[in-house]
Amino acid sequence: MSKLLSIKYEDGKLSIINQLKLPLTTEYDDITGVQDGWDAIREMRVRGAPAIAIVAALSVAVELRKKTFEDVDAVVSFVGESLNHLRTSRPTAVNLFEAATRLEKLCAQLSSVADASVKSVVDGLLTEIEGMMAADIADNRAIGKHGAEAILSHVKEGENVHILTHCNTGSLATAQYGTALGVIRALHEQGKLTHAFCTETRPYNQGARLTAYELVVEEIPGTLVADSMVSFLMKEKGVSAVVVGADRVVANGDTANKIGTYQIAIAAKHHGVPFYVAAPLTSVDMSLKSGSEITIEERKGDELTHIFGQRLAAPGIGTWNPAFDVTPAELITGIITEKFVAVKDEGAEEFNMQQFIDKSADN
Repeated sequence: MSKLLSIKYEDGKLSIINQLKLPLTTEYDDITGVQDGWDAIREMRVRGAPAIAIVAALSVAVELRKKTFEDVDAVVSFVGESLNHLRTSRPTAVNLFEAATRLEKLCAQLSSVADASVKSVVDGLLTEIEGMMAADIADNRAIGKHGAEAILSHVKEGENVHILTHCNTGSLATAQYGTALGVIRALHEQGKLTHAFCTETRPYNQGARLTAYELVVEEIPGTLVADSMVSFLMKEKGVSAVVVGADRVVANGDTANKIGTYQIAIAAKHHGVPFYVAAPLTSVDMSLKSGSEITIEERKGDELTHIFGQRLAAPGIGTWNPAFDVTPAELITGIITEKFVAVKDEGAEEFNMQQFIDKSADN
């Protein structure tokens, strides 16, 4: 298990590692309610699609534990208003929206019972929310196992296994263990990983600040490269596979992930390197048919022109700072989830995600 805990929750007290201060300072910020949760997500003190959903839900739990409600309607109103507010924090990662919708449905179900009380509704919600961290860790371990198996199926016996990843998808982006970095972790635990490469992930440097930090703490052999080195890295160092996370996977397999993912997928296609997406099923959005329907968050320009408050770019230059891009399904080898590894039908350029979801539901 990872040595890092990005989220701490016990007896209604929630705190998160302030990821803006990593790797130079490890500092936990207290989250005392829904607004604190919204601020932490918006400011990217917590980031990573699974972690965003968990912190959002737990911020509601913190207030549910300490507030006094007059009646069941007051609980329903508070939960609905809180979740709607949290949805506005960041628009691209679907996990937050999935968790909010699930909790709203549960709240409606609990409150509609004939003998529903404030206590029964609050207790039911707390049980669901407070179980999210354990469920996420179990899902991540399953993703790691399935991903390691998929990657090793392309590797000859005794061949070095070099994995490239982008952004941060480890313990800092989840409850613990990780998605794409969880695959790397699983390969390392099995003694199969030769080396991991992580991109710096401009402009916010999640790879340089966070993934490199996790690799060092976990003693996983790793090397940091600039985003612009990826094609040459594949040509010169023999990358076995690329594995990245996802903020949203849609019905045809198109995937929104951290900006820069798309160009890595193009390079991987050119060099014949398998390109995998690793994400829990909560990241799959079957309401959207293709990636063209995904809302892409655009962030403020100083994230591009400054690092740790220090200006790098010429004053007065314009900026364009999309936080994510969309990798088309045709560039993706497989989509690794906790239930299955989705692959395309022979000759197909897109995935049939519904088919795999239906099969997993039958098992």
